[in-house]
Amino acid sequence: MKTVKGFCVLFMLQLCLLDSGRTGKVLVWPVDFSHWINLKVILEELHLRGHEITVLVPSQSLLIDHTKVPYNVEILQLLVTKETFMEKLKTILYEASFNVSKFSWWEMQIKLANIGRKFLLTFKRVCDSAVTNKELLSRLQVAKFDVCIADPLIFCGELVAELLNIPFIYTFRVFYGNFIERLCAWLPMPSSYVPGITSRLTDNMTFIQRLENWLLYTVNDVKIYLSFNISDSFPSIILHFYSGKPTTICEIMGKADMWLFRSYWDFEFPQPYLPNTEFVGGLHCKPAKPLPKELEEFVQSSGKDGVVVFTLGSMIRNLSEEKSNVIASALAQIPQKILWRYIGKKPETLGDNTRLYKWILRNDLLGHPKTRAFVSHCGTNGIYEAIYHGVPIVGIPMFGDQRVNIAHLKAKGAAVAVDLRRMTSADLLNALKAVINNPLYKENAMKLSRIHHDQPVKPLDRAVFWVEFIMCHKGAKHLRPAFRDLTWYQHHSLDVIGFLLACVATVAFLVTKCCLFCCWKYGKTAKKKKRE
Repeated sequence: MKTVKGFCVLFMLQLCLLDSGRTGKVLVWPVDFSHWINLKVILEELHLRGHEITVLVPSQSLLIDHTKVPYNVEILQLLVTKETFMEKLKTILYEASFNVSKFSWWEMQIKLANIGRKFLLTFKRVCDSAVTNKELLSRLQVAKFDVCIADPLIFCGELVAELLNIPFIYTFRVFYGNFIERLCAWLPMPSSYVPGITSRLTDNMTFIQRLENWLLYTVNDVKIYLSFNISDSFPSIILHFYSGKPTTICEIMGKADMWLFRSYWDFEFPQPYLPNTEFVGGLHCKPAKPLPKELEEFVQSSGKDGVVVFTLGSMIRNLSEEKSNVIASALAQIPQKILWRYIGKKPETLGDNTRLYKWILRNDLLGHPKTRAFVSHCGTNGIYEAIYHGVPIVGIPMFGDQRVNIAHLKAKGAAVAVDLRRMTSADLLNALKAVINNPLYKENAMKLSRIHHDQPVKPLDRAVFWVEFIMCHKGAKHLRPAFRDLTWYQHHSLDVIGFLLACVATVAFLVTKCCLFCCWKYGKTAKKKKRE
């Protein structure tokens, strides 16, 4: 009996030791706003599994409050006030949202390139505060991290991982007009059926649309190459830490062991992908919780008409009075009750059916049986919560991946889009009536929801599995394609094509010479015979 008890005790100790052996240290390079909301879900799960987490938090952040982060925190001190930093960021976002659409296609590309450069320069301060801080790097080196989780929206996580000589993982949606995915992650993305992020196209394109998409790819490649290699944003950092060794941001990014894309095939157009890429869209989605009493009473008061949830995300702090009144006027003309996340002066045209909130329980409201539609800026987190709960969308995209998100949902028949800059009350009203009254939108939204739920492994579990896999195996170089070892001309087989063309040219030259020689010989013989 004692032997059996002793064996049980030893077995339990062995399990504990094995479990503790699986845990490791995770370094995190986060990005603010919705990116942090999504990443936080992964970190919470890793924390529950016993992993030690350290987050590098800029001193000027909107949503990442370092005093409330339940993990180890290293603060990156910025030599600007929070107001100045956020004001610059809001100015850039405003230009990307409202000013760009005023220009022609070519002017728009130039404008977007300038906006991208300003964005890089703004966040260069954050990178400088990390890679130039020798004391911080020494502490991180001593900590002996197993993996770094980074977001490429703010470059630098990959530089920190490189300096610490640890593997790193990317988590993001899409970025820079597919440039990173195509040229840094080496995803095969033919322009003939994979639309660029700012194109608003689907995977079924006409000749003109394919031409436009090809031009977009080419222009994006050129302008991002110039931003990465010629602008004064990051080369100084790279040259400083690599002693003049010729390299690029994309080359460093290409060393990522795993790319976790916040998307999935319920929403994404089919395209090729690689073993070191995983699609984990909707990993933050959860079943709806009961609403607070006051909120539930307002929702129930809508009767059979139901409610509409309206939010333009956390980055849009204030709409103009004119635009707010346009929106409020449209909302006042539908029978549904409206829950509108809104910060600013109360619109004069606000109807009795609309309530304003500084913050709403978006996921819980979208999962409520009385919700009929979701009016959204089409950020990835909100889009996936709507897909998870099967709610059709009225999309008001403004910048980044929002335009491609609504293009995908429209192609799937689950959304209607309106242009915020040109939108009238009638436009928004018609879009709302279409989504609420036409049952096809609800049916298509429920179809996407069923596809999303029908997965063998949950997105969050897949994401955490790959983080632990990278930690356990000290990276995943065996999953990376050999593209990174090839030059650009080898990758496109231009050397092979050149060799074959040279062979064809040589054979053609020899055949031509032989023919000319034969003709000359024949002519000479013919002349000789004629003389005789």
